[in-house]
Amino acid sequence: MEQVYIVMLVALAILAIIDLMVGVANDAVNFLNSGIGSKAVSFKTLMIVASIGVALGALFSSGMMEIARSGIFVPSMFTFEDVMMIFLAVMITDVLLLDIFNSLGFPTSTTVSVVFELLGGAVCLAIYKIATQDGDIDTLSAYINTAKASEIVSSILLSVIISFTVGAFVMYISRIVFSFHYEQKVKYFGAIFGGIGITAITYFILFKGIKSSSFMTPELKDLMKENQFYIILANFVFWTVFSQVIISLKQNIFKIIIIIGTFALALAFAGNDLVNFIGVPIAALQSHEIYVANGSDANMLMGALASNEIKANFWLLLFGGGIMVYTLWTSKKAREVIKTGVDLSRQSEGTEKFDANNLSRIIVRGSIYVGQLINYVLPKSLEVKIDKRFESRKYAKKEEKPAFDMVRAAVNLMVASILIAVGTSLKLPLSTTYVTFMVAMGTSFADRAWDRESAVYRVAGVFNVIGGWFVTAFVAFFMASTVVFLLKVGKVFTFVGLMILVGILLYRSGRKYVQKTKEEEEQAKLKREDIATIKEVMSESSAQISRVVASARSLYADVINNLGLQDLNKLKENKKKLKKLEKEVDDLKGNVYYFIKNLDETSVEGSKFYILILGYLQDMVQSIGYITNNSYSHINNNHKNLKFNQIRDLKSVDNQLNHLFESLESSFVNEKFDSIALILKEKDQLLDSISELIQKQITRIRTTENSPKNSKLYFGLLLETNDLIKATMNLLELFQEFDNHVKTKNTIKKVMV
Repeated sequence: MEQVYIVMLVALAILAIIDLMVGVANDAVNFLNSGIGSKAVSFKTLMIVASIGVALGALFSSGMMEIARSGIFVPSMFTFEDVMMIFLAVMITDVLLLDIFNSLGFPTSTTVSVVFELLGGAVCLAIYKIATQDGDIDTLSAYINTAKASEIVSSILLSVIISFTVGAFVMYISRIVFSFHYEQKVKYFGAIFGGIGITAITYFILFKGIKSSSFMTPELKDLMKENQFYIILANFVFWTVFSQVIISLKQNIFKIIIIIGTFALALAFAGNDLVNFIGVPIAALQSHEIYVANGSDANMLMGALASNEIKANFWLLLFGGGIMVYTLWTSKKAREVIKTGVDLSRQSEGTEKFDANNLSRIIVRGSIYVGQLINYVLPKSLEVKIDKRFESRKYAKKEEKPAFDMVRAAVNLMVASILIAVGTSLKLPLSTTYVTFMVAMGTSFADRAWDRESAVYRVAGVFNVIGGWFVTAFVAFFMASTVVFLLKVGKVFTFVGLMILVGILLYRSGRKYVQKTKEEEEQAKLKREDIATIKEVMSESSAQISRVVASARSLYADVINNLGLQDLNKLKENKKKLKKLEKEVDDLKGNVYYFIKNLDETSVEGSKFYILILGYLQDMVQSIGYITNNSYSHINNNHKNLKFNQIRDLKSVDNQLNHLFESLESSFVNEKFDSIALILKEKDQLLDSISELIQKQITRIRTTENSPKNSKLYFGLLLETNDLIKATMNLLELFQEFDNHVKTKNTIKKVMV
């Protein structure tokens, strides 16, 4: 049996490495959002600063490891075998859960996940022990530290309300003081702002970032606590003078605050959250050492695990910090999570990730009414002055425009640092993840980043993320409970099966993410906003047409095949592909405003051409949508299958359409538009074929056909195919006409030159 526990330790070590990677990918949003969103420094510089903070924080984190050992459950009530099962269940659940959130691009709290996993596993085993020993369920509290769970739930509510409100208030005042054109105002107020901001961040480092490090003795902590006021005052004076010197040297004080703030949050993240990733495997290793030292008895109670004398190995912490830094630099999923936070708080318009819901609509509508009431009460002159402070800066090029400016980034870091540090000193259960995210949302709201064009989507996104935090707690609890129960019942067989399952799920997740990333990159190519010339309009339209035509061709062929085979599952997959295609075209239409805005004066005539192209693409997608949806509904409702002759006729249409679309796709991919005339000649032949098939079906109805639903579907498919071809040909004729116009125009220019 000893070998089994060794194998479990090896499995826990592997899971710890994976958990570090998926955990850092999610938590990186906490300390990188402000720097990345504001473009205060280069990405490389920001990553170096964050890496130093993470590495130092990891080495300071040894004092937090008791949370995994005894912070949630009472180890003296569990045997060695029990705690190993709990630890294994926690790691399996944590790896899978965080990977799901990373794939979705949702920031969540790794503290909440690990606490509720420990709680779920311990509660499950406690109930099992009580049930098998004929105990009283009232004794459950003897096994579990229930206060920690309620503290975590209250932390979500406290963090959301306090962080959003304080962040919004401080941002509003800061923007009125500095405006978006802060260069002139910084010489008057910059030193005070810098003094407050850097003092807050320094206080955060001292009282949150390194409070649990090994060199922070009880005597030193008491000394710092007794002299908090003097420490804050001395820091404020020093940093205010320092800020004034920086400003005098014509340096940007906001940039300094962002660099120091990024370092501080990275330090605190690693110092306090490393336990969430490797605390459990280290606790398992320490449990095994106690187990071996006491005669290798698997049924021994683990009261010794609660000892304060147990310290984490320095080299393990160093190894953990190294993996965190490596992941920070290499993880693509970390970029996805960061992108969610930046997109929700960006100042500019663009494609929104989240759809509006009724709750977001109600809140936005209410906010508009409140805003109108405030404007009615305020003097008009004051309202005009305030509005001027919120006039955004203009940027020469779109690439230069940050998601938000350095004033907001500095406020984000400053307010988050203050709230977390004050919450820690007052013993308020504020979560680092929740505070940083909600402060960023509060500052976005106050900075008028959520205007009438984007507010419902941004508010919906915030509620989706907050909802995910509660989901994290519930899913972590029940998933860990289930895994522990399976391990208790199935022992070694379950352990082997679960490890294989984890490997399969992570592999599939990785593959799906790679595929999703490729699709997003291809879609991004279709949504360029920097098109300025007629040539670029033609090239961009060609790429969009070729992609839609390729998707329509593939989808049409699949639907006809799956309809003939009556394959409901594959038709359902076709509907998913259809939704992607519809979203692509809808996104292109949503981007028209920026497209037209960026065209140069000599190319404005391309606007109407582009809009008409999108209209025809929309018509094509609607036709293929009707074909896909009605084919699925026909099979889903268990109606009679199309007859062999009907399927054969549809396949003949599909073959002709496939040939036509392949030629069309090749022309647009290679941008060789001379072949369009040849493609247009095939139109009449294909339309005649469809007309003949309609007549054949009419004859069948008069003679042998006896299914109304069958006839309805068949006629619908042919008529929509007819519309699909006509929309495609209209698009080709428009493109040919515009191409000839451009060529004529270019020829005239050459002659004039």
